[in-house]
Amino acid sequence: MQTVFDYNVLAPGPVNLHPKVREALSLPMIHHRTPEFDKILNQCLKKLQQVFRTREPAFIISSTGSGGMESLLVNALAPGDEVLGIDSGKFGERWCEMAQIYGAQLTVLKTNWGDAIKVSEVAKHLQQHPLTKAVLCQACETSTGVLHPIRELGELIHQYPQTLFLVDGITALGATPLPMDEWFIDGLVGGSQKAFMLPTGLSFVAFSKKAWTVINENKSPRYYFDIRRELKANQNGETFFSSNVSLIRALNVVLDLIFEKGYENHLSEIANRANFTRHFAKDLLLDLYPHSPSNSITALKVPEGIDGQKLRARLEEKHQITIMGGQDQAKGKIIRIGHMGYILWPQMLDLILKLQDVLSELKPDLKFEKTPAQLKMEMQAWIQHVC
Repeated sequence: MQTVFDYNVLAPGPVNLHPKVREALSLPMIHHRTPEFDKILNQCLKKLQQVFRTREPAFIISSTGSGGMESLLVNALAPGDEVLGIDSGKFGERWCEMAQIYGAQLTVLKTNWGDAIKVSEVAKHLQQHPLTKAVLCQACETSTGVLHPIRELGELIHQYPQTLFLVDGITALGATPLPMDEWFIDGLVGGSQKAFMLPTGLSFVAFSKKAWTVINENKSPRYYFDIRRELKANQNGETFFSSNVSLIRALNVVLDLIFEKGYENHLSEIANRANFTRHFAKDLLLDLYPHSPSNSITALKVPEGIDGQKLRARLEEKHQITIMGGQDQAKGKIIRIGHMGYILWPQMLDLILKLQDVLSELKPDLKFEKTPAQLKMEMQAWIQHVC
């Protein structure tokens, strides 16, 4: 069993693995074209539909999350399509680059880092460009921790029959509410190394009925990410290419763990970790970076005079706790703490105390109002109240 003294990964991904996941990953290999694995695959695909909250098929792709993002593009878009890409950080920028490479006539709508997109800005663009084929948006922009108004965007874009709403939910699916059908999301992607508590290596995608019409009429060439071929293979109890047996078998364990506790309870646990972190970060003089934060990740501004990269590196070196720093324009200015994966409350308490220790080491003149002992008592009371 994992203890607080193990190496503690509190990054936005990858994350700590549940002991049962570790156990599943250590099982002997079985072949991916056997009745035993076919049964496991079928179980996973049905359970994934419940996570996506969709009546349409969900798919498992052997790729990183970026592969899943590419899958949405190659299946739903053709060269020359008008596309609106929302760029609020490194991953919005990446998706826009992908769309350009595949020949989209791309318009980029940028936000300041830490700001959510304004629905009115998207509405204005669609009014001016009613033939837009797709809007690309992160649910949570991992580089800033911001949560975009996906529900409101879905309601808006649904009014345009020719426009698909494609959402990168890699740092959101399974961690924060993202009901695909209810919110009119036409393409959604998730990743194994986030809320699904697995190593990197699987992406998960699903498409709406509206999107399937486009997919089936799309003349663009595609092969590895051709979701039509994957659907046909899944209907025969297989994946189109060789299956990642170990990860899919472990995924089946994770999904059972989630639904045994109840999906809403699972989301509440992650939200509680986010609220805990933000509450006690104030005692460490760490201010929230995004204006609309996601429950899956907390991005915090570091005090003036402290380099966020040095802070995260020292925390890892001295206390074996991994968080992440900022990227690009936020490098050195923020730290990012993930709330997904197998995390015990003692690990959260330990994180805050060890952060206080390293902050004091890097800048001895910081004045904290509470001693470590006082902070520990308050955190224990908070946890007891929530649990």
